[in-house]
Amino acid sequence: MADSSDSVSIDMEALSLGGQEHLVETTYGPVCVAVCGDPDKPALITYPDIGLNYMFCFQGLLFCPEASSLLLHNFCIYHISPLGHELGAPIISVDAPLLSADDLADQIVEVLNFFGLGAVMCMGVTAGAYILTLFAMKYRQRVLGLILISPLCQAPSWSEWLCNKVLSNLLYYYGTCGVVKELLLKRYFSKEVRGNGQVPESDIVQECRRLLCERQSTNVWRFLEAINGRVDLSEGLRKLQCRTLIFIGENSAYHSEAVHMTTKLDRRYGALVEVQGSGSLVSEEQPQAMVIPMEYFLMGYGLYRPTQSVSPRSPLSPTRISPELLSPENMGLKLKPIKTRLAL
Repeated sequence: MADSSDSVSIDMEALSLGGQEHLVETTYGPVCVAVCGDPDKPALITYPDIGLNYMFCFQGLLFCPEASSLLLHNFCIYHISPLGHELGAPIISVDAPLLSADDLADQIVEVLNFFGLGAVMCMGVTAGAYILTLFAMKYRQRVLGLILISPLCQAPSWSEWLCNKVLSNLLYYYGTCGVVKELLLKRYFSKEVRGNGQVPESDIVQECRRLLCERQSTNVWRFLEAINGRVDLSEGLRKLQCRTLIFIGENSAYHSEAVHMTTKLDRRYGALVEVQGSGSLVSEEQPQAMVIPMEYFLMGYGLYRPTQSVSPRSPLSPTRISPELLSPENMGLKLKPIKTRLAL
């Protein structure tokens, strides 16, 4: 799918299928990992949000030509699915113990060891971003950097905890009923793409609705229970020594959470990008908005898009780029509007 030369060939059919899938046996149960790209390249691992799989969380981003050329030129991508979230997953036995967020983070280490991977780049969405952040805090030597989309980092507020409990009970007793799907769609998308009585749902929302119908509800319930029992990571964030790039949709329910996380990170290593008009799932709603910030971010690691595919609006060139370009100001990040909103 990708080679080590200056050009990258993208097999869109293979990409849409997520590459070759492996079922990795771990202490906490089997986990499905889809490998996409050349295994000789550095590793990028992904982790999706509750109720989704890697294909829906990251397909929009990887189908964006500029993003796919950037990522597949530089990485072999390992898409990790939470327990029972892969396509065609069976129902997890009722006798299987419920896993905590710590268990899911520890499971990632076993996945990396299975593939013989050392330090990796990480990309996660919301609940998946929390798991990867926790993983980075526990296993600092195994993480090169974090790309987080609408991340969580605090313990649930009372309102979120209660909402999750209602959702959890609905999942457990009624499956992915209409109310469950509406709550999850509100979690993922802005109201503009969800539509209303006058405006129809967008294609990505319709596809997501179909995907949710195929989920094993008790498997989703297990992941939700793990995330609803999460602890606050705020105090440990400043000790993270890896670079962290955070994307947050302007209309995301987790906007304040992302801003809070940014204030807790070491300013030398963290940056925040607010994407206008987007909900939490920026990688599907507005994947093109992620390209240029990721380019600047990856330049700090000496990574760039192949010169043949650089567009006129791309900031990349084959020359060596100064790490100072990774500062929030040079990345064009909207820090002042965000601070103003916090003051209000």
